Amino acid sequence: MTGSTDAMDAIATSPRRVVVLGSTGSIGRQAVEVVRASPDRFEVVGLAAGLDVDTVAHQAEELRVDRVAMADPGAAAELRQRHPDLAVLDGNAGVRELASTDADVVLNGITGAVGLGSTLAALEQGTPVALANKESLIVGGPLVVAAAERAGGRESHLIATDSEHSALAQALRGGRRDELARLVLTASGGPFRGRRREDLAEVDAAAALDHPTYAMGPVITVNSATLMNKGLELIEAQLLFAAPWDAIDVVVHPQSIVHSMVEFVDGSTLAQLSPPDMRLPIQLALAWPERLPHAFAACDWTAPTALTFEPVDRATFRALDLAEQAGRRGGTFPAVLNAANEVAVAAFLDGRSGFLDVTDVVEDTLETWADTGADEPRDVEDVLGADAWAREQATRTLTSERP
Repeated sequence: MTGSTDAMDAIATSPRRVVVLGSTGSIGRQAVEVVRASPDRFEVVGLAAGLDVDTVAHQAEELRVDRVAMADPGAAAELRQRHPDLAVLDGNAGVRELASTDADVVLNGITGAVGLGSTLAALEQGTPVALANKESLIVGGPLVVAAAERAGGRESHLIATDSEHSALAQALRGGRRDELARLVLTASGGPFRGRRREDLAEVDAAAALDHPTYAMGPVITVNSATLMNKGLELIEAQLLFAAPWDAIDVVVHPQSIVHSMVEFVDGSTLAQLSPPDMRLPIQLALAWPERLPHAFAACDWTAPTALTFEPVDRATFRALDLAEQAGRRGGTFPAVLNAANEVAVAAFLDGRSGFLDVTDVVEDTLETWADTGADEPRDVEDVLGADAWAREQATRTLTSERP
């Protein structure tokens, strides 16, 4: 079984074998930077991408990787033709096969629910997953947690990679679990912080993609603008750390320096602070539980610094409440939430709907799903069935006449 404790301990003396899924996306490219900065610590043994043949070919050459998967069969055929020396797997099945590679950690940076199969494939192999694909946990929560427990443990095999969850994992080292009072996730507030709902009726995709602190992919950036991303992170935090729902809060912190906080029963609060640079949590996730002596960025405490916090405007950014409601309901509700949101965000980015429609479509889809009397998912097929239903329902809602 790969991903053993022995392999984790060996990072100090031999390179950790890493598979990077979604290597040409924002998270994947930054993971490659992390590897490039510490070649004695990491060895990439597999890369997976979607369509970007040029980038993945360059990465494979630079990192001396001989096994690549392309989710798009046409891209796989092109890569195979241009680089016959590479072993190229194709389709989502190929990506899942790559996730099962004998490795010490699989970084899942795939965007969307399609990443679920790869997360499960790695865990079934016994390999820890550095989980940047939060949708895996959102969509398949009970299945993913059960697979992680079988592989060796939830917190040893589901390694927090989002900056907020990495911060929580670090702060939780400062106390026992029975001393925990609250997990506090921080949100930048996105590009529309301070605006009211009526101010957002006419905003376009360009405005929503203008994030104040992070450079991310378009879907996650729109999710940050609606605060759906923070809602998904709320569900993820509950699943990663098994915290009671009433013990998880969200606050707005515009500077994105405090990435999350843990409050203990005696009133003490531990926070993790660093510049808004995703290479920091990615590096920690790949080396977990070790810290590497290489800082991409650190806070300059000699410069004047102000850290502010404010409550979330839940009336304007209703996605946060919708996500929490879905998370509390559990079962397939988070899968429906995520699928409807992906459809609605795609329509907004394509100019087929407005910004406010994103949250409205998600709410309509969840309400309709509640009327079906959905049960707990028994397997991946149940999850995928709920996901497919939600996509069809959200598409119908988008194409119908809305008041």
